[in-house]
Amino acid sequence: MNDQTFSLQPFPSTKSLPNLKIAGNIARNGNKLAIRYMLEGDLKEIVIAPPSNTPSRKHELWQDTCFEFFVGIKDSQRYWEFNLSPGGYWNVYRFDGYRQGMQEETAFENLPFNVQNQADGLILVLDVDLDKIISVKQAIKVGITTVIKHRDDEVTYWALTHRSAEADFHLRDSFILEL
Repeated sequence: MNDQTFSLQPFPSTKSLPNLKIAGNIARNGNKLAIRYMLEGDLKEIVIAPPSNTPSRKHELWQDTCFEFFVGIKDSQRYWEFNLSPGGYWNVYRFDGYRQGMQEETAFENLPFNVQNQADGLILVLDVDLDKIISVKQAIKVGITTVIKHRDDEVTYWALTHRSAEADFHLRDSFILEL
């Protein structure tokens, strides 16, 4: 099993950021991928979708607070974007190359994950079987990100690393974890 911890950094901004910390861990065991995000801090300053009674696939989750990760096959241009809303909504997109050929990934009919609200934070946990999209023999590179929407409608972008003059989660240079 390959298990790694992470801590996300906000994209540099001249605006003041709420007092937040986003960390977690990710592990690959065979072709099972487990990711756990921990969002801690002053959550009343950010917009978090209320839990849905019917979690389902939904587009454009990145316009609100959304936990994301990107999985790319090592030495290939193909990658997937996973979006997870604290409200229970989700989506997965497949790309042929950098922002090219975006399509909803239909190999996943559901993406069950768990959200735990706590007094000073939120925990989101997902276990996903990658067999539907990647061979267990293929090495993968992962980028872990989060979009935070603030009460004043300001949006901040958090990632393992920022490798561009603008926040861009799709850059393969930012898929820095190898599993």
